[in-house]
Amino acid sequence: MRKSVVLASAALGLAGLAAFLAWRGPRLPPGTESTIARIRAGPVTGVVTGKSGYAQSGGARIWYESIPPVGVEKGVVLLNIALGAGSLVWPPTFLRALSAAGYRVVRYDQRGTGASSWMTGWSREHPYSLIDMAGDAIAVLDELRVDRAHVVGLSLGGFIAQEVAIGYPERVRSLTLMSTSADPTDPSMPGPRTWALIRSATAGLPLLRYRLLGGEANLVKEMLAGLVAQGGDEPVDVEEWTRIVLYDLRERNGLNLRALRQHQAAVAATRSRYPVLGTITAPTLVIHGTADAFLPIEHGHRLAAAIPSARGLWLGDAGHSFPYPNMPHVMTAITNHLDASHS
Repeated sequence: MRKSVVLASAALGLAGLAAFLAWRGPRLPPGTESTIARIRAGPVTGVVTGKSGYAQSGGARIWYESIPPVGVEKGVVLLNIALGAGSLVWPPTFLRALSAAGYRVVRYDQRGTGASSWMTGWSREHPYSLIDMAGDAIAVLDELRVDRAHVVGLSLGGFIAQEVAIGYPERVRSLTLMSTSADPTDPSMPGPRTWALIRSATAGLPLLRYRLLGGEANLVKEMLAGLVAQGGDEPVDVEEWTRIVLYDLRERNGLNLRALRQHQAAVAATRSRYPVLGTITAPTLVIHGTADAFLPIEHGHRLAAAIPSARGLWLGDAGHSFPYPNMPHVMTAITNHLDASHS
């Protein structure tokens, strides 16, 4: 009897796994399979086109890329990416828009990601902090001999951008803080919206299928399916994103899941920034979606209110995903902010 129950349970488990693996996610753009196969067949080029190198920050080696502007250079924009992500996931259209506006774009892999040090000696008992990660950003500017930069941060990258402005005010020409907070753990602020997160997690299950199946083609599809599910005003460029994912897998080992835990610990190890936001003097633009389920809009409102020079751009129905809906409007706001902070 017990044996039959075990066998039945195993059969149900295998049937469930088979159903899950067969579960199709968002419909991928036409021609995706052939595009992936064609690009996989040869060397992957054209992903990193600017000057790249490494900066030393304490015990970490930080990879960066400096992308030249179109035309006369107005200034330098330093991009700080979200939790656990390498810098290659910045949307190419976003990079091109900044470059076309006359700005040199510097992106870098945070410690634990991409081609930067993966911090193999890390322990939860002795974590690094967001202040250490801000030091990584400054090390990149030092290596490139950039005195002042327009500092842009997305989500966790916004935490780091704030720490740069607090600890190194003389290095910051302006701040742009997107979908972020001064203290995501503050008990007086709204936490993640449970049902919205459950819906988001459910929508992400078909993407997990691609990761479980593994292999280059499926990991490319995982990225493409996520971009399609996210929506947006522009069609997903299958060729461009296939090259990015394959380059990341072949040259940089892909996603480092340990970095997610390390970055979360860095947030917990760092004090709240609310008491020191008043010291920020750089012109600041806070961008936040009203439908953000991870960091509700109240975080953006309080952040903008606490920084003396800040103004807010509140995006109706936008969530935590980037790029936002109506990116041309957002890009105009960002480039106008950069231009106005020129002096």
